[in-house]
Amino acid sequence: MSALARPRRSALYLPASNARAIEKARELACDVVILDLEDAVAPEQKEEARAQAVAAVKAGGFGPREVVIRANGLDTPWGAEDLAAAAQAGPDAVLVPKVSSAEDLAACAGAAGSLRIWAMIETCQAMLRLDALAGASRAHRTDVWVIGTNDLAKEMRCPLTPERTPLLPALSFAVMAARAHGLSILDGVYNEIADAEGLAAQCAQALAFGFDGKTLIHPSQIEAANRAFTPEPGAVAWARTIVSAFEAPQNAHRGVLKVEGRMVERLHLAEARRLIAVADAIAAHEGGG
Repeated sequence: MSALARPRRSALYLPASNARAIEKARELACDVVILDLEDAVAPEQKEEARAQAVAAVKAGGFGPREVVIRANGLDTPWGAEDLAAAAQAGPDAVLVPKVSSAEDLAACAGAAGSLRIWAMIETCQAMLRLDALAGASRAHRTDVWVIGTNDLAKEMRCPLTPERTPLLPALSFAVMAARAHGLSILDGVYNEIADAEGLAAQCAQALAFGFDGKTLIHPSQIEAANRAFTPEPGAVAWARTIVSAFEAPQNAHRGVLKVEGRMVERLHLAEARRLIAVADAIAAHEGGG
């Protein structure tokens, strides 16, 4: 399955210091489990959390969910050991915080062995270097960007409202840069756990911007994210119609078709195939496949 077709509708952060939460995560409906060694773990618990994350990855049992370890930064006392431990444990990827330059990516990739890298895009410097960062991402085993809206808003000194008005240009340009270089990209978290309506609205906003999914801070948020980022049946049916039309022998070399009264260009074919692949992967995931 290609990185862009893999469902990442819901990526749940869990403090790796909480063994009970990790155990429950094996049964949750999220697409991604992020075992967090950074923000959710107090300094005195860092080493214990690292050991528990490594043990959880080695024990497995997460089914079709991707398992990612979020490390501390290399500029902290724990970052280098986090990356070395993650490389030894072998999760699907390691998520590295505050990536602001190509040099940051290179350093993390060098310390993480052969692991795939996910990068937190959450600083003002990163936002001013998006195209260069996206290009460097492909060169340093980085398939996925995760927007860190909390850190970005803090650095900008702007309010993080549900509408996220001050951040909208940054979100839009981050998606553009990711798409220009073939990366997946996940939206930041919604902090108000009890505000289901606000979460649904922000998921809809993220989908409209083109994000692949949303990072979450509580299991109660999974259903809303999955619902928002699951392709609608009608859209999937139309995608299959487009693919079938272009695969007909008489249309093999045509760039534009009239399908059910609508003009469809060949440029729509790749997106139709991607949408079908995502829908099929979600169906397999939810069916236990």
